[in-house]
Amino acid sequence: MFKTIFFSILFVLCCHFSFAQTDSGILRIVVIGGHPDDADIKAGGSAILWAKMGHEVKFVSVTNGDAGHQTEGGGALARRRMEEARESAKRMGIAAYVVLDNHDAELVPSLDVRKQIIREIRKWDADLVITHRTNDYHPDHRYTGVLVQDAAFLVAVPNVTPDTPPLEKNPVFMYLKDNFLKPYPFQPDIVVAIDDVFEQKINALDAHESQFYEWLPWIYGKQEVPESPEDRKAMLRQSRTTEITPSMRASLVRWYGKEKAAQVKHAEAFEICEYGTQPTEAMIKKLFPMLGK
Repeated sequence: MFKTIFFSILFVLCCHFSFAQTDSGILRIVVIGGHPDDADIKAGGSAILWAKMGHEVKFVSVTNGDAGHQTEGGGALARRRMEEARESAKRMGIAAYVVLDNHDAELVPSLDVRKQIIREIRKWDADLVITHRTNDYHPDHRYTGVLVQDAAFLVAVPNVTPDTPPLEKNPVFMYLKDNFLKPYPFQPDIVVAIDDVFEQKINALDAHESQFYEWLPWIYGKQEVPESPEDRKAMLRQSRTTEITPSMRASLVRWYGKEKAAQVKHAEAFEICEYGTQPTEAMIKKLFPMLGK
């Protein structure tokens, strides 16, 4: 009897905190990455599309990126990466890019950082929150996923982090695409065609010079980097073209139809998290108004 009452109350609470778009019809989206380029890589094209449609997008980097370079580091590198993130945001046309002051490569799912995440989601009054899955090669990515999962229910609890007002709705939470297979492969529930804005995304990634033209080529085999801006973008274009897997193509067919899906060359994929509001198909179409277009 007690269990029946408990689950009845829980169901009512979940319904109370269900997704509700703002009265203005403007969506508020937060993409949370471990470093000041992760959100750009995984969701930059979708962010551009949301922004072009008049919706409010905020990127959050949970660390300041102060370890991501072969010769630079510390506060100077953190400042450089913050400026790169701000420039990338301008090129994408998104509303905000927040870089939290936690050390790169030292992130742990602590109570303090969890509160930072809760505040960022609450301050944006988020309808949709997207982050890393918890299986990933980089501990900062894994723990960012853990931290957002830990915040997923608590964003609506008034006595948790009471210095920011709790959300009156529970956002939808989703994961960014990755290629890791354990404990289970990424599932592309939603796939967004970004062909129309792919070049703008590349231009935004180009703002992260310390990463795409210095650190990543060095750490992955000390690759030679072209000198001219156009040749650099060509290199970036090639390295950041994501393969559209059969499961992604099937999801494109679902959201865009067979004819349109067959033509898509560039796409970004997202998986629905088991926490937060569980979206219906109608809700997904509201959250991703670019689908089918």
